[in-house]
Amino acid sequence: MLKLTVLYGHPTQSEDFESYYNTKHLPLVAYVEGIQRAELTVFASEADGSLPHYYRMAELYFTTQAQMDTAMNSDAGQALVADIANFATGGVTVLVGHVAA
Repeated sequence: MLKLTVLYGHPTQSEDFESYYNTKHLPLVAYVEGIQRAELTVFASEADGSLPHYYRMAELYFTTQAQMDTAMNSDAGQALVADIANFATGGVTVLVGHVAA
């Protein structure tokens, strides 16, 4: 199993980020065929009360590398990726890894 992780930096306006993310961006995920599971995280404050390094995380799971490549290179996958520029004012870091058993 492969996991594509998107780490979102802190946005300039969290309310605007949340509104767009929930009403426009997340619905696009449903159109990307091949995603086995999606997990979404909003990070809590650090133990000392400071902001965490990242604001949010999205994890998309795929059965194989080929399945992920096909999904993310599809029109729906490309639309999902292109949409990030519309709301992620804090930038993103994208990682891909194999899920260890």
